[in-house]
Amino acid sequence: MTLAAKQWDGAIVRTWLESRIAAARADQVAAERAGYGQHDECDKAAAEEMICTLLKTGEAASLQSAFTDALKRLLDRDEFTWRGVYDDTRFERHARTAIRKILKMTKANAGFENTKRYQ
Repeated sequence: MTLAAKQWDGAIVRTWLESRIAAARADQVAAERAGYGQHDECDKAAAEEMICTLLKTGEAASLQSAFTDALKRLLDRDEFTWRGVYDDTRFERHARTAIRKILKMTKANAGFENTKRYQ
């Protein structure tokens, strides 16, 4: 028995992006309060916030193909610039990791229903 493929729902994707932005900001605050040892966690959260913010600003979330293209364009960028970054090299690595994670979710059209802070 085969399962029917889920339809792409841009509203769910936009809601997921908004929840990830809020979670990333909360993670940044927690990392900042923890001090020097958590700078990498702060960069990781900043990278996720940046990617989700860039994806949310356009209308790419409406169509799966457009969303995939937007992710691929982000992955092709040479460098990423964002506020509050401690280590640019690690930040770029975290940004590319976040893009790949979302790209995998997009191809499978799965995981966007999970809007909890910790995933």
